[in-house]
Parts: sequence; C-alpha cells; structure tokens
Amino acid sequence: MIAKMNEPVVDETASATPEMPTPISARAGEPTFAETALKLGGKSDEEVRRMGAMDKADDQVESLFRQQHQTANSPIHRAVWDKSVPIDQFVMDSTPTSLQADRVMRDSLQVVEEHLFRGTLHDDRRKLRAEVLNNLGAAGYWGLLVDKEYGGAGTSFSQFAPFLTKMAQFDPTIAGLASVHGCIGAVDPLQTFGNVEQKLRFLPKLASGERLSAFALTEPCAGSDLTALRTVAVKRGDTYYVTGEKLFITNVTPGRTIGLVCLIEGRPAVLIVDLPQEENETFQLKQYGLYALKHAHNQGIVFQDFPVPVENLLDPGDGDGLSIAYHGLNRGRVALCANAAGTMRLMLANMVPWSRFRKTYGHAIETRELVQRRMGHLAGLIVACDALTEWTAGLLDRGYRGEMECIIAKIFGSESQKEAAIELFMKTHGGRSFLHGHLFGDNVHEFLAPCIYEGEGEMLGMAFFKSLVKHHGRQFFEPIGMALAANGIKHPNMANPKHLWALKGPLMNYGKWFIGRSLHRARYDLPEMPYRLQDHADFAATWLQHSALEISGTMRKFQLKLADRQCRMAELSGRVQLAVVILCTSLYAARHDNDVIAEAADTVCQELRRRLLGGLPTDGYFKQVTALGKAVAEGHFPHLDETPQAGLMMPYQNR
Repeated sequence: MIAKMNEPVVDETASATPEMPTPISARAGEPTFAETALKLGGKSDEEVRRMGAMDKADDQVESLFRQQHQTANSPIHRAVWDKSVPIDQFVMDSTPTSLQADRVMRDSLQVVEEHLFRGTLHDDRRKLRAEVLNNLGAAGYWGLLVDKEYGGAGTSFSQFAPFLTKMAQFDPTIAGLASVHGCIGAVDPLQTFGNVEQKLRFLPKLASGERLSAFALTEPCAGSDLTALRTVAVKRGDTYYVTGEKLFITNVTPGRTIGLVCLIEGRPAVLIVDLPQEENETFQLKQYGLYALKHAHNQGIVFQDFPVPVENLLDPGDGDGLSIAYHGLNRGRVALCANAAGTMRLMLANMVPWSRFRKTYGHAIETRELVQRRMGHLAGLIVACDALTEWTAGLLDRGYRGEMECIIAKIFGSESQKEAAIELFMKTHGGRSFLHGHLFGDNVHEFLAPCIYEGEGEMLGMAFFKSLVKHHGRQFFEPIGMALAANGIKHPNMANPKHLWALKGPLMNYGKWFIGRSLHRARYDLPEMPYRLQDHADFAATWLQHSALEISGTMRKFQLKLADRQCRMAELSGRVQLAVVILCTSLYAARHDNDVIAEAADTVCQELRRRLLGGLPTDGYFKQVTALGKAVAEGHFPHLDETPQAGLMMPYQNR
C-alpha cells in the first residue's frame, strides 16, 4: 500500500530479496540525475532548472511508495537489469468483487442499457443527459473507487478496471468519465493526499454523484512541460485567490468539483475547488470546438481572483503539486487500456453482422480471408489489452508505483484502438463507415484521441525509457560524469593517462558490471503452459534480459547527449515495450482455459515478434489468424454477445 505522508516508507510484512536494489535518488538539496546529466551536457541553466523540477517531482512520487514497490524494484526494471526475470510479478490473480460492488456494476450497466434502448443517452447537443448521470449516481457508479467509510463501494482497482471494459462495450464515454472522475479527477487526490476533514467534506458528494469531478492541470502553455504553469493562487487571510487559465479540462461544468494545479509562492500545489453553480466575474468557462469527447463536456476555465478556502489545499508531504498530479495518472492510463479493450469489442461486435450481410460475388465477406484476418487480429489486440489491464491493475492494488507498466498499458491500448479503427473496422465497413450515425464515422476522433490524452505515446515512451535507465545511469554513468567535471575534463580521451587515472574508479565499477552481464545467461522460471505460449514467454523473457547490454551501450555511446537523442530513445523504448506485452499476454492466456483466447494471444504475439525483429508473416500464420477470425464470426469470442450491436446502415436486397 502507499505510505501515508507522515509515516516511514517501510513494510514490516515484506522482506527484500537479495537482488533488490536500493533506489538511488538525490538527497535533499542535491541535484537530481537529470539535472546533473543536463548540466554536464552543457544545457542552459533554465533547461536544467525545468527538467530538474520534473525529475524531483518524479523522485517525490517515488518516495510515496515502499522500497520494494518503487521503480527500481518493479517487474520491468527487474526483468531488464536483475539476474533473472521475476515471472511471478507478471502474473496477477484477479480478485473477487464484493456483493456491494457487484450490485453497483450490474445496476450501472442496466442504467446505460435502458437509456440506449430508449434512445435517451444524449441530449439535443449530443452530450450525455443529466438524467443519465444522475441515474448512474443513484446506482453508485461514481462512488466505485471511493472508500466505504465515505459513502462509496470501496472497489479495488483490479475489480474496477475490467468493469470499465464492460461499460465501454455499452458506451466508451461513460466508461471514460468514470476514470476522469475517480482516477485523474478529484477522488484519487483526496483519497491519497487529503486529510480526514477534507475527505469527510468532499468524498460523500463525489461518491453520490452530487458532485462530479475533473482535474485541472493543462494550460495553454503547459502540456507535457508542467514547469510552464502560470495559474497562481495568492493567499490573503484565510483565502487563496486564483488567477489563470486552464485548457482541455474534461468533465468540467458549473457546479462540479475539480483538483486545481496552480502555483503558490512559486511552487506547484493542488487545491480542491467546488465550482459555483453559475459563471461569474471570477470564474468563466472558455468554449471551443473540439472533435473528440463530443459526448462529454471539455472546456477551458478562466479564473480571475477566484476565492478558494485555505483549508482546501492538499498536503503532498515532502512533495509538491506535481507529485499529486503524477500519482493519479497511472490509474488513468490503466483505465484507458481497459476502455480500449471494450471499445474494440464494440467494433468487433459490429463487424460480425456486417460481414455476414455484405456479399461480394455471391458470398458473404465473412468467408473472405482478408476480413477473417482482420477479425482474428482484432481479437488478438483485445486479448493483449485485457492482459495488460489485469496485470497493471493488480500491480497498483498490490502497492506498486507501476509507472513503466502503466505507460505500456496506455501506449499499447491507444495504439491498438487506433489500428483497429482505421485498419480493421473502417476498411471492413467500407464506404458506409462515413455515414452519419455509423459507429466509425461518428466516433473516429474518439477512437484516435487516446493516443494523445494521458500523455502522447512517443513522449510517454521516452519517459518510460528515462525511468528504465535512471537507476543504472546514476549508479554507473553519473560517477563518470562527476569525475570528468571534478578534473575539468570536457572531452575525455582514453589514450590520455591522466584521463584514465581520473576515471579509474568509476570505469572499474562499470567494467565489472559489463563483464558480468556479458557472461550472463537469461534466467527465469515459467509456469506450466501450452507450448506455443511458452515459446512466446521464453522469447520475451530472454529478450528483456539481453536488452540490458544494448540499453547500457546506447547510454555509453551518446553519454551526456542522450537526452537529445529522442528518436533512438523512443525506438529502443518501443522494442522493450513490445517484449513486455508479449510476455504479459502469453502468461495471461496460459491462465485462461479457453482455446479462442489462446489462439488470439498466440497470433498477436507472433505479430508483435515480427514488429520487434522484422520479417514477413508465414503462410502458417495466415492460416491460423483467418481460422481465428472464422471462429470469431461464428460467435466463439468470449463476451462478444454481451455487446449491443448497431443496426445495418443502408441495407439492400440482393437480387
């Protein structure tokens, strides 16, 4: 579990393994690894300051977690840098739901199903009706992640995430709003950083749906660069007065509650704010046209001396407001992957009846190899997203920070949904995809937006890479850089005896690691599993173990200029991510006694291995994936029959 701000970060019930590294972080007042590397690399003081602030926020979030759950001891980090792959950390048993959570989930699905049947989900502006949101509140939907003592269901994230997949099969926007409200809105910041008085004051209304929530972080000049925040809160007496502008805030309307990130005395902070029921001279909403999220409210907010009580300030302990902002993002990333799994099921459920109806040259297109391949491949992407959702949600429930793992879930989920929408769903429906009222034509921007929201994919991929190399860099490369700086060496020459002498200690330490790793054989202990899935797991585990030398070699090659080699970082990061998805998916499928899931996992793992290594698909692969597509068309893919199917558009009579 996450340690409280005023408690020591230890866990008396767990013991460290002999391999468990002690995370290396900057001491108070000392520069972080990023600051040190950038300064030695000749970056400006301003860039060093800004990147250092982000790195310190990352260290502060890290300190919220017990040592065995921090990034250096996470499954991916250990799979790459340890002497063996911790296979047990890539398998998460699902937890049973409570009777209360079961009831809330069942009633919430029924609410949406009834509104879909009656055609009353959206108002005349195509936004979700207030009645729908209120009905969901009465069912307990908005309180799923709120602790029971504050009026919620106290659902674990392992229970919540797969439920979002089911909800997305009915309506992805409603599923997404549960994440906005409970993961990246005001609920998670309050439950993690709020004091008892703040929780008692805010959480019951958030649980009942009387107050829906949002998180106001993004600004016109602050997106991925959160050091560019300009919204400020000035304290006068017992009140903060907020001035500034927020942008792209989902789920914000008058009368809702937001977590507001602003600067207080020059430091990022988070205020919990109850917005007034109407706009006034201190609070205005900024309207703009937005293609995505059209069924939800997404607006800007302009504050001018907007009053907020001092007691609404959250206490981040040793961190600041960026620590609070970062904390909830990982839950949002897992929720995005879960939503993608449901949305792709919705696509697949609409492909099946169309493929039976649409005929070419006298035969339904469900008999055509191309269409069968599309349905088979889509089934594989769905199973991989299911696997990542179960795994990452389980890690969060068990107290892991899960930064790298949740980034993979977000990137793979969003990219899979994009591929499914454009390459599989749209092409199968052909020209009808662009009709008004068609699932694709009406929602194409909804399908693409997750590639940007919760962090743009390649930017997140670089963040993944930086987290992966941070401990290794501070352990071996920072001492080399510090020795160079201490001896005034800007351009080291290993042929110069003085340079070698100055670096003898750090180079010897790195040399010992390098030789040991070069002689190392990949180690891991796989459970009993079907041969084809075991082959994928073997491949992925071995690849991850061997990747340490390539990653370290990349750091050695570019040294202090690595931060500027964004393309190389993104490319190498992407390959590590693919290996993790293969490992996670194969282990997930091996635990499910279902032949279709096993086939789907096998085919998607084959495809991901080709992406990782190059090469062409074999005839055997085409035979397998088209057979899988045929099985899907015949109704053998799990839970597909639970998805509402849209009627055929512009049907015709064959003559």
